[in-house]
Amino acid sequence: MSMDGESRSKPGNADLEVIKAFGEEWSRFNQAELSEPDRRAIFDDYFHLFPWERLSLQAVGADIGCGSGRWSMLAAPRVGVLHCVDPSGAALAVARSNLGSFGNVRFHQAGVEALPFPDESLDFAYSLGVLHHVPDTVEAIRSVAAKLKSGAPFLIYLYYAFDNRPYWFRLLWRVSDVLRRVVSRLPFPLRYVASQVMAACVYWPLARTALLLDRLGCLPATWPLAYYRDKSFYVMRTDALDRFGTKLEQRFTRRQIREMLETSGFTDVRFSEAPPMWCAVCIRR
Repeated sequence: MSMDGESRSKPGNADLEVIKAFGEEWSRFNQAELSEPDRRAIFDDYFHLFPWERLSLQAVGADIGCGSGRWSMLAAPRVGVLHCVDPSGAALAVARSNLGSFGNVRFHQAGVEALPFPDESLDFAYSLGVLHHVPDTVEAIRSVAAKLKSGAPFLIYLYYAFDNRPYWFRLLWRVSDVLRRVVSRLPFPLRYVASQVMAACVYWPLARTALLLDRLGCLPATWPLAYYRDKSFYVMRTDALDRFGTKLEQRFTRRQIREMLETSGFTDVRFSEAPPMWCAVCIRR
């Protein structure tokens, strides 16, 4: 434990370049411009499966890979103590700034393999868009499971492998992934510029076209980036940097995620049928 009250550990199941990249991302997009309607709408997209009714007002839980703390702002008022964990000191500084008014939030600079909690001590946990960026995702899930009490819920969001999409959609992703591999290796200023060009020239046109088609009642279910049709440009800019600025990215099918969760000690796995995919909630045995 450091003198400023933050616990720290050296990253193990992590890529140091990825940690640095996320620190740069959240320092640039600290979510100060994220509108409250967008924050609540996206929060609900993630958490609509989460069994809040299982938790007491004194529940103690953790946001694993909290980043800017944007979701903790809505989770913290519902529980007794919320631990925000992230391996990036820069990201954690942003989270501390965003959550400074919450007296029940604790901050820990730690990797997922060295979570600073006793085993079987947490009443709940969630990890959204994080564990697909670590080298060994299943080992990361097991690390979280070890800290949860029996019966504790865990909410996880992992990038999907387009297992519910047609071939042409997967082919389109492969093309974009080549671009990601190039952009993610650039210095941050160039990564940032490239991602913002993508947001303006790809995300915004496709999203706003999806909005128009939706209003006309003829939006195809497989329209690319349709999720952003009612989101602000700020959300698109943030997510474009998140998507194209990260070197390490893994994707999983629904079946693979279920298997990882069940072999890690979870049961009652339930998946959301709506974007973002795949989002799942499960219970620690």
